[in-house]
Amino acid sequence: MNVIECNGIVKQFGNYRALDNVSIAVPEGKIFGLLGPNGAGKTTLIRIINQITIPDAGQVYFGGKEAQPDDVYNIGYLPEERGLYKKMKVGEQAMYLARLKGMTSAQAEKELKKWFVKFGIQSWWGKKVEELSKGMAQKVQFITTVLHQPKLLILDEPFSGFDPVNAQLIRDEILALKANGTSIILSTHNMESVEALCDEIALINKSKLIVTGGVDEIRREHGQNQVELIYRGSEPLPLKESEFVLNAYDEEFKGNRRAIIEMERDVKSGAVLADILKQTQDIISFKELIPSMNDIFIKLVSGEAK
Repeated sequence: MNVIECNGIVKQFGNYRALDNVSIAVPEGKIFGLLGPNGAGKTTLIRIINQITIPDAGQVYFGGKEAQPDDVYNIGYLPEERGLYKKMKVGEQAMYLARLKGMTSAQAEKELKKWFVKFGIQSWWGKKVEELSKGMAQKVQFITTVLHQPKLLILDEPFSGFDPVNAQLIRDEILALKANGTSIILSTHNMESVEALCDEIALINKSKLIVTGGVDEIRREHGQNQVELIYRGSEPLPLKESEFVLNAYDEEFKGNRRAIIEMERDVKSGAVLADILKQTQDIISFKELIPSMNDIFIKLVSGEAK
């Protein structure tokens, strides 16, 4: 079942079309990457899911039913632009935001204290928000976003402002939330985080949906059916003579040899390996070359995809 479905979403601002017939489906209990360059339409789609604005055409379904106003109580949203009140004390601010999500004062205080202990920030309760660094404030806002245990979390650049240690802390919490059944939309420009965390993605560019699907599936689909072979030897193998090889580049590599082999689209790597084994047994490594999400992002957004 999908926690969120957006079907044929269109949003116009004057003469500018921010979203043009965009459809996505976010499966329950998965991390869904919402990707795209600046100005692609990601934030507009997030605002529509949050019912901050409404689409000009298309439908949004939450839990299989047409989205209703009360559904926002089951959504946690961490926007890229942070929104804490600088003059308020941290504990007071966190309590206020928890109450806005329908929690009682007793529930909010109990859960907040658990999270503050977990993050080691108990001493921040009486501090004013303006006394916190960007990363410290980000921790507080992350807590207030997940506190009410929403069915859907929307995290827009959640690692912004964090050092590597705290970024890993947040990654671990995101994975723990997923393990407990929370569905998560992750909007980020960090493609390493996409590969490490996301099960599925949607890429939007210039208001249109360019590609959507499983991360592994998309990476393989956009590969060039290449393998890397590292072997012992002073002379290159006659790889181009193989019926399975479309092209091959061979070079010296750390006292051995390294070859990048491109195969026809329908050829499996096992067939090439079997053919190579007829020529040499001195193989150090043999692996498929699958493009990174960063490479795919650049390729698709720059319009170079075939």
